[in-house]
Amino acid sequence: MTRTALHLVMAAILVCSTGPLQAQSTRKPGPVAAKVYLSPTCGCCGKWADHMKAAGFAVTREVVAELDSVPARMRVPERLRSCHTAVIEGYLVEGHIPADLVTKLLRERPKIAGIAAPGMPLGSPGMESPNPQPYVIVAFRADGSLYEFARR
Repeated sequence: MTRTALHLVMAAILVCSTGPLQAQSTRKPGPVAAKVYLSPTCGCCGKWADHMKAAGFAVTREVVAELDSVPARMRVPERLRSCHTAVIEGYLVEGHIPADLVTKLLRERPKIAGIAAPGMPLGSPGMESPNPQPYVIVAFRADGSLYEFARR
């Protein structure tokens, strides 16, 4: 390999390896913003928002009378809906998802619309219980396809 070709290969490797770092650096420093849409009568939703805040997220609560009227909520498949919807860095986070799994979502950045903990699983953040139940966190795409994101 000629010296010029070697320099071109090294330059290409350098450009490819620094691309993701540059993309990550475009996020504003500080806590990740989480906008949570919740009902005025649901206490467990407030507990989940507190859980997220304790984990370092910058939580903004928007209390709405009709949760199903929230545009973000309309993009969550009906069978996956829970008692609140959050928008975090463009992802929909439906229901009582643990903060560490939201962090995993943001770190991995899969090509999905969001993640959901359907229903109100006992033992999830905000739904603490002496008898926690195992539950599945589902990832969903805009086309309606689903897959298991995690289990708790």
